Amino acid sequence: MQRKKRILVTGGAGFLGSHLCERLLVEGNEVICVDNYFTGAKQNIVHLVDNPYFELLRHDVTFPLYIEVDEIYNLACPASPIHYQFDPVQTTKTSVHGAINMLGLAKRVKAKIFQASTSEVYGDPQIHPQPESYWGHVNPNGIRSCYDEGKRCAETLFFDYRRQHNLRIKVARIFNTYGPRMHPNDGRVVSNFIVQALLGEPITIYGDGSQTRSFCYVDDLIEAFIRLMATEDDFTGPVNTGNPGEFTILQLAENVLELTGSKSELIFKPLPQDDPKQRCPDITLAKAKLGWEPKISLREGLVPTIAYFDDFLRKQ
Repeated sequence: MQRKKRILVTGGAGFLGSHLCERLLVEGNEVICVDNYFTGAKQNIVHLVDNPYFELLRHDVTFPLYIEVDEIYNLACPASPIHYQFDPVQTTKTSVHGAINMLGLAKRVKAKIFQASTSEVYGDPQIHPQPESYWGHVNPNGIRSCYDEGKRCAETLFFDYRRQHNLRIKVARIFNTYGPRMHPNDGRVVSNFIVQALLGEPITIYGDGSQTRSFCYVDDLIEAFIRLMATEDDFTGPVNTGNPGEFTILQLAENVLELTGSKSELIFKPLPQDDPKQRCPDITLAKAKLGWEPKISLREGLVPTIAYFDDFLRKQ
C-alpha cells in the first residue's frame, strides 16, 4: 500500500488555508493544519475536524515546530492591510522568522516546501502587467512595508536555502483572491463591498475608483498551488498566480450592487498611503509551466461569495 503524504499547511484555518486543506484531503492526503487564529478561524475548518486524516494544531510559526511531514505549504501571515498593520513588527516576524522556522523544518525532514508570496512584492508597480522578472517598486519604510518587505525577505530566504542546502522549494506570488470564508472585517475591497451592500450601508471607494485590480476566485488559485507543488524539482518559481482579467474598483462596486440588489450609495474617500494604482499579473509562466489559467469569471465567483457573506451576516 502506498502511504498517504503527510502535508503541513501553516495558516491552515485562514481563508486560503482552509480551502487548501479541504482540497488536499479530497486528494487523499493526511493534513496537519497549523494556525494561531490571529486572522484564521476554527469555523473555516470545523467541517474537516471529524476527518480522521485531518489534524489541527494551535501554533505560532515564529516559534520552531518539530513534526514529521513530506510537504509544507507556508501560508501563515496576515494578508490584509488592516490586519498586518495592526502589529507590523509581528507581521515582519511572521514572514521572516516563520519562513526560517519552516525552511529549517523542511531541511531537517527533507520535505518539499511551498511559499505563499504575494503580488505586494511588486509594490506600486511601474510595469504593467507585472512579470516575475520585475523587481518591484516598494517603499521600504512605509505603512505597508512590514508585509511587502517581509514577503520579499521570505523569498530571499527560500532561494538562499535552495542555493545553500539544495532544498526543494516552490514560490507562488498571489494576486487578489476572493471567495467564501474571506474574513468579513479584513478591509479588502471584495469583502468590504459585499458586506456594505448586504447591510445597506454606503459603499466606500478610495480614490476615484479608476484604480484597477485583478480578482481570482479561490478555487482557481488552489488549483494553481496544487499544480505548482507537483512540478519537477528544478522549477522553483516565483510564479504569478492570479487572474489577468482587469477591473476598476468602480466596476467591482457596480457588479456587487447588481448581484446583491442593494440600494447602497457610493461614497469616495482619499487613497491610503502607498496604495497601488494598478495590479495585474502576467501569467505567461503559469500557463507554460503549470498549464494553468483561471476558469471562473468575476461574476461567477461573486455569486457564491455573496451567498457566503449573506449567510454569515444572518447568523450574527
